[in-house]
Amino acid sequence: MKITKLEVLHYVAPNMKIAYKPLSWNLLKVSTDEGIVGYGEPILEGRARTVATAVHELGDYIIGKDPRDIERLWQDMYKGSFYRGGPILASAVSGVEQALWDITGKWYGVPVYKLLGGAVRDKIRVYSWVFGEKDEDYVEGALDRQRKGFNAMKMLACHEPLRYIETPAKVGELADRVGKVRQAVGKDFDIAIDLHGRFSPAMAKLYIKEVEQYSPMFIEEAILPGNHDVMADIARSTHIPLATGERLFGRWGYRDVIEKRAATILQPDVCHCGGILELKKIAAMGEVNYCAVAPHNPMGPVAFAASLQCDAGTINFLIQEQSHMGEGVLKEPFVQKDGFVDVPTKPGLGIEIDEEKFSHLLDDGSGHLDHWYDPDDGSFSTW
Repeated sequence: MKITKLEVLHYVAPNMKIAYKPLSWNLLKVSTDEGIVGYGEPILEGRARTVATAVHELGDYIIGKDPRDIERLWQDMYKGSFYRGGPILASAVSGVEQALWDITGKWYGVPVYKLLGGAVRDKIRVYSWVFGEKDEDYVEGALDRQRKGFNAMKMLACHEPLRYIETPAKVGELADRVGKVRQAVGKDFDIAIDLHGRFSPAMAKLYIKEVEQYSPMFIEEAILPGNHDVMADIARSTHIPLATGERLFGRWGYRDVIEKRAATILQPDVCHCGGILELKKIAAMGEVNYCAVAPHNPMGPVAFAASLQCDAGTINFLIQEQSHMGEGVLKEPFVQKDGFVDVPTKPGLGIEIDEEKFSHLLDDGSGHLDHWYDPDDGSFSTW
């Protein structure tokens, strides 16, 4: 069997937004000379067209090759041009790798996780995002997720630019928002808080101290990734688990985080970290260092399907982020019940694209993330 073609389609998933706006996603279709087609999601949020170009360049390495030689092709794609890693290349490789596993699973007639050692669980715990601009938005969103059966959610710590050191009133306001959500949903419902790298180290410590009383499941991206010594210092200052990883690429990007105990919950993204097998390797590194894995995934349903294949067979898996179950994209969308999704049973990634509905979702891939600016002086502020 040989790879014959790589095709990237830009689309906007129904009812799916990041930063309160719809974004373009990429669907990769890899064809073979035996008629087996594999799907992947090579995407970097706000950079759909850039990653699509990288995917087509990767075709130079893999067209004409056997798609089942996934490790060999991964090495060629990731290391073949001297420069390695980074968000664009890693995201392009990740999407191609997902499609290769989809093809391989279909060829053998089994789900991908069966080729990676099999499943260790019968169902996979998932959580949902809650967005808002006012405290009431977060409370109502949390109650909505609870009514729909979820037993965990994630919320932003803030939805506005922050100063390096905020006033006590502001810190208290942000912490009180979490308190209101906790009071609404009770103690049997997990709340994760995403600081999104918007906080300075000093502000992160102040804020985390204030929200400890509400027992968050974890604090995500307490500071921007890059200085793992500083993150480790924050980790030592609190009993709340720190999580990070969505902006780290490959095993090499996680080594210092794990060794320095900068986080105890790893969040590799199957669309950025290098793909399905790379996520499994990162999880194994975490396992021997007593780290749990909560894969990041604000992307579309193909990425969600690929994530589930990793989750099914990862013993130190904690919970899976999800943003879209596949309505309007997949012939059979995933179903959440009591906060869990069943382990997939169909071959490959276990999904079928509803091509008739999907054709109405295509766009030009031009959507970008919003920019934030400090209201005091107009300077750039981290989104």
